[in-house]
Amino acid sequence: MSGLAPSTAAAPGYRPRSTLPLRVEAVRQLKRRRTMVMAAVLAALPLILVAAFAIGGSPDGGENDRITLMDTATASSANFAATCLFVSAGFLLVIPVALFHGDTVASEAGWSSLRYLLAAPVPRARLLWSKLAVALGFSAAAIVLLPVIALAVGTVAYGWGPLKLPTGGSLDAADTLPRLGLVVLFICLSQLVTAGLAFWLSTKTDAPLGAVGGAVGLTIVGNVLDAVTALGDWREILPAHWQFAWIDALQPQLEWGGMVKGTAVSVSYALVLFALAFRAFARKDIVS
Repeated sequence: MSGLAPSTAAAPGYRPRSTLPLRVEAVRQLKRRRTMVMAAVLAALPLILVAAFAIGGSPDGGENDRITLMDTATASSANFAATCLFVSAGFLLVIPVALFHGDTVASEAGWSSLRYLLAAPVPRARLLWSKLAVALGFSAAAIVLLPVIALAVGTVAYGWGPLKLPTGGSLDAADTLPRLGLVVLFICLSQLVTAGLAFWLSTKTDAPLGAVGGAVGLTIVGNVLDAVTALGDWREILPAHWQFAWIDALQPQLEWGGMVKGTAVSVSYALVLFALAFRAFARKDIVS
Protein backbone atom coordinates (compact mmCIF):
# COMPACT_ATOMS: atom_id res chain seq x y z
CA MET A 1 0.00 0.00 0.00
CA SER A 2 1.43 3.35 -1.00
CA GLY A 3 1.99 5.91 1.70
CA LEU A 4 -0.03 9.06 1.95
CA ALA A 5 1.67 12.31 0.94
CA PRO A 6 1.83 14.86 3.72
CA SER A 7 -0.81 17.53 3.53
CA THR A 8 0.37 20.98 2.54
CA ALA A 9 -2.93 22.70 3.29
CA ALA A 10 -2.79 25.57 5.73
CA ALA A 11 -4.74 25.56 8.96
CA PRO A 12 -8.30 26.90 8.69
CA GLY A 13 -8.31 30.69 8.86
CA TYR A 14 -4.53 31.02 8.52
CA ARG A 15 -3.46 33.76 6.12
CA PRO A 16 0.31 34.22 5.72
CA ARG A 17 -0.11 37.77 4.43
CA SER A 18 -1.88 38.80 7.64
CA THR A 19 0.97 37.74 9.92
CA LEU A 20 3.24 40.37 11.46
CA PRO A 21 1.35 43.46 10.20
CA LEU A 22 3.44 46.49 9.38
CA ARG A 23 1.69 48.44 12.12
CA VAL A 24 2.80 45.94 14.75
CA GLU A 25 6.40 45.94 13.53
CA ALA A 26 6.45 49.74 13.28
CA VAL A 27 5.20 50.15 16.86
CA ARG A 28 7.82 47.67 18.09
CA GLN A 29 10.62 49.59 16.39
CA LEU A 30 9.27 52.99 17.43
CA LYS A 31 9.42 52.01 21.09
CA ARG A 32 13.08 51.04 20.83
CA ARG A 33 15.45 53.34 22.72
CA ARG A 34 17.81 53.67 19.77
CA THR A 35 14.96 55.15 17.70
CA MET A 36 14.38 57.90 20.25
CA VAL A 37 18.11 58.58 20.62
CA MET A 38 18.60 58.83 16.87
CA ALA A 39 15.68 61.25 16.54
CA ALA A 40 17.09 63.39 19.35
CA VAL A 41 20.53 63.54 17.71
CA LEU A 42 19.10 64.60 14.34
CA ALA A 43 16.84 67.20 15.98
CA ALA A 44 19.77 68.59 17.97
CA LEU A 45 22.07 69.17 14.98
CA PRO A 46 20.33 72.36 13.74
CA LEU A 47 20.39 73.79 17.26
CA ILE A 48 24.11 73.01 17.56
CA LEU A 49 24.84 74.73 14.23
CA VAL A 50 22.83 77.82 15.20
CA ALA A 51 24.78 78.00 18.46
CA ALA A 52 28.06 77.58 16.57
CA PHE A 53 27.23 80.42 14.18
CA ALA A 54 26.12 82.60 17.10
CA ILE A 55 29.41 82.01 18.93
CA GLY A 56 31.75 82.09 15.96
CA GLY A 57 29.94 84.64 13.84
CA SER A 58 28.43 84.28 10.40
CA PRO A 59 30.47 82.22 7.93
CA ASP A 60 32.28 84.01 5.15
CA GLY A 61 34.04 83.15 1.95
CA GLY A 62 37.48 82.84 3.48
CA GLU A 63 40.74 84.13 2.09
CA ASN A 64 40.04 83.19 -1.53
CA ASP A 65 36.55 84.76 -1.47
CA ARG A 66 35.07 81.59 -2.91
CA ILE A 67 31.44 81.29 -1.88
CA THR A 68 30.27 77.84 -0.79
CA LEU A 69 27.00 76.48 0.56
CA MET A 70 28.37 76.79 4.08
CA ASP A 71 29.05 80.49 3.53
CA THR A 72 25.37 81.15 2.78
CA ALA A 73 24.10 79.15 5.79
CA THR A 74 22.68 82.15 7.65
CA ALA A 75 21.12 83.85 4.62
CA SER A 76 17.71 82.24 5.21
CA SER A 77 16.05 79.21 6.70
CA ALA A 78 16.27 77.45 3.32
CA ASN A 79 20.01 78.02 3.17
CA PHE A 80 20.33 76.78 6.73
CA ALA A 81 18.41 73.58 5.92
CA ALA A 82 20.55 72.97 2.83
CA THR A 83 23.69 73.45 4.93
CA CYS A 84 22.46 70.96 7.54
CA LEU A 85 21.95 68.40 4.78
CA PHE A 86 25.39 69.16 3.34
CA VAL A 87 27.27 68.63 6.60
CA SER A 88 25.33 65.46 7.50
CA ALA A 89 24.76 63.61 4.22
CA GLY A 90 28.25 62.15 4.08
CA PHE A 91 28.22 60.45 7.48
CA LEU A 92 25.57 61.43 10.04
CA LEU A 93 22.62 60.35 7.89
CA VAL A 94 24.39 57.07 7.18
CA ILE A 95 24.11 56.12 10.87
CA PRO A 96 20.28 55.90 11.19
CA VAL A 97 20.00 54.10 7.85
CA ALA A 98 22.59 51.51 8.88
CA LEU A 99 21.08 51.27 12.36
CA PHE A 100 17.48 50.72 11.29
CA HIS A 101 18.43 48.08 8.69
CA GLY A 102 21.34 46.37 10.45
CA ASP A 103 19.38 45.99 13.68
CA THR A 104 16.39 44.24 12.08
CA VAL A 105 17.05 40.51 11.88
CA ALA A 106 20.27 40.46 13.90
CA SER A 107 18.62 41.95 16.99
CA GLU A 108 15.84 39.36 16.91
CA ALA A 109 18.46 36.63 16.65
CA GLY A 110 20.45 38.17 19.49
CA TRP A 111 17.35 38.21 21.71
CA SER A 112 16.61 34.57 20.77
CA SER A 113 13.15 35.65 19.60
CA LEU A 114 13.61 35.01 15.88
CA ARG A 115 12.67 31.35 16.02
CA TYR A 116 9.54 32.15 18.02
CA LEU A 117 8.44 34.66 15.40
CA LEU A 118 8.87 32.05 12.68
CA ALA A 119 7.04 29.46 14.77
CA ALA A 120 4.04 31.79 15.19
CA PRO A 121 4.00 30.94 12.23
CA VAL A 122 5.27 33.93 10.25
CA PRO A 123 6.65 32.99 6.81
CA ARG A 124 10.29 33.94 6.40
CA ALA A 125 9.68 36.10 3.36
CA ARG A 126 6.80 37.88 5.11
CA LEU A 127 8.92 38.54 8.19
CA LEU A 128 11.75 39.96 6.11
CA TRP A 129 9.45 42.10 3.96
CA SER A 130 7.81 43.57 7.05
CA LYS A 131 11.12 44.41 8.66
CA LEU A 132 12.53 45.87 5.43
CA ALA A 133 9.47 48.06 4.81
CA VAL A 134 9.55 49.43 8.36
CA ALA A 135 13.32 50.00 8.22
CA LEU A 136 12.98 51.89 4.94
CA GLY A 137 10.16 53.97 6.37
CA PHE A 138 12.06 54.86 9.54
CA SER A 139 15.19 55.71 7.54
CA ALA A 140 13.24 58.02 5.24
CA ALA A 141 11.60 59.64 8.27
CA ALA A 142 15.02 60.24 9.84
CA ILE A 143 16.33 61.87 6.67
CA VAL A 144 13.20 64.04 6.36
CA LEU A 145 13.28 64.99 10.04
CA LEU A 146 16.59 66.83 9.74
CA PRO A 147 15.60 69.43 7.09
CA VAL A 148 12.15 69.89 8.66
CA ILE A 149 13.69 70.76 12.03
CA ALA A 150 16.34 72.85 10.28
CA LEU A 151 13.69 74.87 8.43
CA ALA A 152 11.82 75.53 11.67
CA VAL A 153 14.95 76.47 13.60
CA GLY A 154 16.30 78.49 10.67
CA THR A 155 13.07 80.44 10.30
CA VAL A 156 13.27 81.50 13.92
CA ALA A 157 16.99 82.31 13.77
CA TYR A 158 17.38 83.77 10.27
CA GLY A 159 13.91 84.29 8.88
CA TRP A 160 12.11 82.86 5.88
CA GLY A 161 13.31 83.97 2.48
CA PRO A 162 14.64 82.93 -0.91
CA LEU A 163 17.42 80.37 -1.22
CA LYS A 164 20.67 82.22 -1.89
CA LEU A 165 22.76 80.23 -4.36
CA PRO A 166 26.54 79.91 -3.92
CA THR A 167 26.93 80.39 -7.69
CA GLY A 168 25.10 83.71 -7.53
CA GLY A 169 21.48 84.72 -7.63
CA SER A 170 18.71 83.08 -5.64
CA LEU A 171 15.65 80.88 -5.89
CA ASP A 172 12.24 82.31 -5.11
CA ALA A 173 10.66 81.16 -1.89
CA ALA A 174 7.98 79.36 -3.93
CA ASP A 175 10.66 77.24 -5.65
CA THR A 176 12.67 76.58 -2.52
CA LEU A 177 10.58 73.81 -0.95
CA PRO A 178 10.26 71.74 -4.17
CA ARG A 179 14.03 71.94 -4.69
CA LEU A 180 14.73 70.93 -1.09
CA GLY A 181 12.20 68.13 -1.47
CA LEU A 182 14.10 66.89 -4.51
CA VAL A 183 17.34 67.03 -2.52
CA VAL A 184 15.84 64.95 0.30
CA LEU A 185 14.44 62.43 -2.18
CA PHE A 186 17.84 61.99 -3.81
CA ILE A 187 19.56 61.55 -0.45
CA CYS A 188 17.02 58.86 0.47
CA LEU A 189 17.73 57.02 -2.78
CA SER A 190 21.49 57.38 -2.44
CA GLN A 191 21.34 55.85 1.05
CA LEU A 192 19.76 52.67 -0.32
CA VAL A 193 23.23 51.18 -0.75
CA THR A 194 23.96 51.52 2.96
CA ALA A 195 20.49 50.14 3.69
CA GLY A 196 21.11 47.12 1.48
CA LEU A 197 24.52 46.44 3.02
CA ALA A 198 23.21 46.64 6.57
CA PHE A 199 20.14 44.55 5.79
CA TRP A 200 22.15 41.82 4.09
CA LEU A 201 24.70 41.72 6.93
CA SER A 202 21.83 41.55 9.42
CA THR A 203 20.77 38.22 7.89
CA LYS A 204 24.33 36.88 8.12
CA THR A 205 25.12 37.61 11.76
CA ASP A 206 23.49 37.50 15.18
CA ALA A 207 25.37 40.62 16.29
CA PRO A 208 23.52 43.89 15.44
CA LEU A 209 26.66 45.92 16.06
CA GLY A 210 28.50 43.85 13.47
CA ALA A 211 25.84 44.48 10.83
CA VAL A 212 25.59 48.21 11.57
CA GLY A 213 29.35 48.68 11.91
CA GLY A 214 30.04 46.66 8.77
CA ALA A 215 27.66 48.78 6.69
CA VAL A 216 29.09 52.04 8.03
CA GLY A 217 32.63 50.78 7.55
CA LEU A 218 32.05 49.75 3.93
CA THR A 219 30.40 53.11 3.26
CA ILE A 220 33.49 54.85 4.61
CA VAL A 221 35.69 52.65 2.41
CA GLY A 222 33.63 53.77 -0.58
CA ASN A 223 34.23 57.41 0.33
CA VAL A 224 37.97 56.76 0.63
CA LEU A 225 38.11 55.02 -2.76
CA ASP A 226 36.22 57.91 -4.36
CA ALA A 227 38.94 60.25 -3.10
CA VAL A 228 41.57 58.25 -5.04
CA THR A 229 41.66 60.26 -8.24
CA ALA A 230 44.00 57.71 -9.84
CA LEU A 231 40.96 55.46 -10.30
CA GLY A 232 39.69 57.86 -12.91
CA ASP A 233 36.35 56.93 -14.47
CA TRP A 234 36.15 53.80 -12.31
CA ARG A 235 34.98 56.03 -9.49
CA GLU A 236 31.67 56.53 -11.31
CA ILE A 237 30.58 53.01 -10.33
CA LEU A 238 30.98 53.94 -6.66
CA PRO A 239 27.79 55.19 -4.96
CA ALA A 240 29.94 57.59 -2.92
CA HIS A 241 30.97 59.38 -6.12
CA TRP A 242 27.41 60.70 -6.56
CA GLN A 243 26.40 61.35 -2.96
CA PHE A 244 26.56 65.14 -3.38
CA ALA A 245 25.06 65.23 -6.88
CA TRP A 246 22.02 66.87 -5.27
CA ILE A 247 23.96 70.14 -5.30
CA ASP A 248 22.83 70.35 -8.94
CA ALA A 249 19.30 70.90 -7.65
CA LEU A 250 20.45 74.14 -6.02
CA GLN A 251 21.34 75.84 -9.28
CA PRO A 252 19.37 78.49 -11.19
CA GLN A 253 18.80 75.87 -13.90
CA LEU A 254 18.02 72.45 -12.50
CA GLU A 255 20.51 69.81 -13.66
CA TRP A 256 19.40 66.17 -13.66
CA GLY A 257 22.41 64.32 -15.09
CA GLY A 258 24.37 63.62 -11.91
CA MET A 259 21.32 62.77 -9.84
CA VAL A 260 19.98 60.34 -12.46
CA LYS A 261 23.34 58.54 -12.66
CA GLY A 262 23.71 58.48 -8.89
CA THR A 263 20.19 57.10 -8.44
CA ALA A 264 20.79 54.39 -11.04
CA VAL A 265 24.03 53.28 -9.34
CA SER A 266 22.52 53.27 -5.84
CA VAL A 267 19.32 51.46 -6.79
CA SER A 268 21.25 48.84 -8.78
CA TYR A 269 23.52 48.00 -5.85
CA ALA A 270 20.59 48.06 -3.42
CA LEU A 271 18.48 45.61 -5.45
CA VAL A 272 21.36 43.13 -5.56
CA LEU A 273 22.00 43.46 -1.82
CA PHE A 274 18.32 43.11 -0.89
CA ALA A 275 18.10 40.00 -3.10
CA LEU A 276 21.15 38.54 -1.35
CA ALA A 277 19.51 39.24 2.01
CA PHE A 278 16.33 37.35 1.09
CA ARG A 279 18.38 34.49 -0.35
CA ALA A 280 20.56 34.25 2.76
CA PHE A 281 17.59 34.36 5.14
CA ALA A 282 15.65 31.75 3.18
CA ARG A 283 18.56 29.32 3.60
CA LYS A 284 19.60 30.30 7.09
CA ASP A 285 19.49 27.73 9.87
CA ILE A 286 17.52 29.53 12.57
CA VAL A 287 18.91 28.39 15.92
CA SER A 288 18.38 31.58 17.95
